[in-house]
Amino acid sequence: MHLLNRRTQWNGGGSHSATIARAVMRQGIAIPELRAALDGRVISPGDADYDVARSLFYGGMDRRPAVIIRPTDAPEVAAVIELARQTGLPLAVRSGGHSAAGHSVVDDGIVLDLSCMKALELDLEGRTAWAESGLTAGEYTAAVGEHGLVTGFGDTGSVGIGGITLGGGIGYLVRRYGLTIDSLLAAEIVTADGSILRVDNEEHPDLFWALRGGGGNFGVATRFKFQLHELEQIVGGMLVLPATPEVLAGFMALAEAAGDDLSTIANVMSAPPMPFLPPDVHGKLILMAMMVYAGPLEEAKLALAPFRALAAPLADMLRPMRYAEMFPEEEGGYHPIAVVGHNMFIKHVDQAAAETIVRYLEASDAPMRVAQLRALGGALARVPEDATAYAHRKSPIMMHLAAFYSTPAEKASRQRWIEEFAEAIDQGDPAVYTNFMGDEPGERVRAAYPGATWERLARVKQRYDPDNLFRLNQNIPPAD
Repeated sequence: MHLLNRRTQWNGGGSHSATIARAVMRQGIAIPELRAALDGRVISPGDADYDVARSLFYGGMDRRPAVIIRPTDAPEVAAVIELARQTGLPLAVRSGGHSAAGHSVVDDGIVLDLSCMKALELDLEGRTAWAESGLTAGEYTAAVGEHGLVTGFGDTGSVGIGGITLGGGIGYLVRRYGLTIDSLLAAEIVTADGSILRVDNEEHPDLFWALRGGGGNFGVATRFKFQLHELEQIVGGMLVLPATPEVLAGFMALAEAAGDDLSTIANVMSAPPMPFLPPDVHGKLILMAMMVYAGPLEEAKLALAPFRALAAPLADMLRPMRYAEMFPEEEGGYHPIAVVGHNMFIKHVDQAAAETIVRYLEASDAPMRVAQLRALGGALARVPEDATAYAHRKSPIMMHLAAFYSTPAEKASRQRWIEEFAEAIDQGDPAVYTNFMGDEPGERVRAAYPGATWERLARVKQRYDPDNLFRLNQNIPPAD
């Protein structure tokens, strides 16, 4: 990663577009000319690094793009967009490659890979940061953390800040500082016609509203301006408890009742063979909680004590630390095996709901299955529901169900289990979080943007992308 100050270019791609346009042939793309125009930052089938470059974080997807292009600035992004328009090839946009739906790569199309765009410009006095969208959450967090500052993203360091920001951003600081988009002050975006726009509440406010939760439907976001929050130290880490219905219901009651300084992620799951867990626990259900107390250290012990008292912990790794330590470096080349999932929101986890969750998890034969529960509220819930395109401010708990599989037959079996589990735990909230969706039908996308939110997003889409060039996403078609 490099830190630098540079003047932002707000006008179009100019000579970049003209140069790359010459790489278009009647039968497709002239790869040598593309490489010459982009200093070799072009990968095509047959290249030694092609398979690595096209792979996603999640397994189970084997898509083969015609070309992968890695621009270094907004004008080059505009030129790649023009290339997609001229060729008619589908365009996939990639920040970190964590799309559960596989939208970060496409068969026989163009992948616009932002991983070379990692510039970060800090204004320490003004407490703001301009960050390019090829940065990962871990890279950004480590860099600003050196100054005792934070912006809340998710819970995985290798996630690109582009995708998580555009979808909303629910993570370890959600109750303290809200969603990632609640700390977003402005953005630079390249639209379908190649325009490079600076958007905020004053310039293109309709587009700025849509970017905050509407995903990648409106263009390629190349830079973000974030608010930085002062946070020198937290008490955080992992607390592992036995996964009984009583412990789960008690944990969620405490998490919902806690002050804004405490954000939690409760994973009810089959215990992996982690060295810090007793061997006789491996494979059994546990409640693996990731917790961040972002308030005064002297108050953390009191806030966390009730959770520790729910049952004798199987592992207690909560400790004072810098926030960046919540994003440890991941093993290079790590890719989970294929997974099916279902995202939803629920209203409560009482004893009956906890019993249902434990019963379904115990009944599955998947070697790895999980029900993840995030108590929301706090700063997230105090933002008006129509202030951004994320429209689930009042939904108190987000739940995500997942199971790993290794064969097509297992996939079908795991999917049936997921669907039955979701139906059994459903409490009447149709909402869904777009960042956790897989390849799902249109009605599920509509559920992510209920009521007037959908209509407003469709009008913005019609204005900035009337031909639906940016369609490899949880797609919002242009309004008629």
